[in-house]
Amino acid sequence: MPNIQEKRAALIAELEPFADHHERFQYVIDRAKSAPGLPANLRLDVFLIEGCTSNLWLIPTTKNGRCHFQCDADSLITKGIASLVCDFYEGATVAEVAQTDADFLAEVGITQHLSPNRRNGLSNLVSKIRNFAKAVLSHS
Repeated sequence: MPNIQEKRAALIAELEPFADHHERFQYVIDRAKSAPGLPANLRLDVFLIEGCTSNLWLIPTTKNGRCHFQCDADSLITKGIASLVCDFYEGATVAEVAQTDADFLAEVGITQHLSPNRRNGLSNLVSKIRNFAKAVLSHS
């Protein structure tokens, strides 16, 4: 399994080839269409990320010291970006998740083209993921 820095490099390589932000967002939307969703019984308020324009659900778990994330949203852009973030952190150690920001999105020009509300939602998603890992670390 690749470490988080290798995943970061792979995601940057995946997103860099797009000439402009319109093409990049179309790729994100297409990615969202093929990303798994959550069944209705898991779309609970307890899993909602606050501050998003649309509804965004995140279910974080750990197994054998590694983090796992499921997400879904009722907007394709939000779901696509959330799936990129979750894929980035998926399978990483709890310590890696707690210490690593999802800065690759700015590097490939995604965050710069988000509305303030979507940027806020993305920031809240990353904070929720990292705070989850920090809480796991503090209880181990």
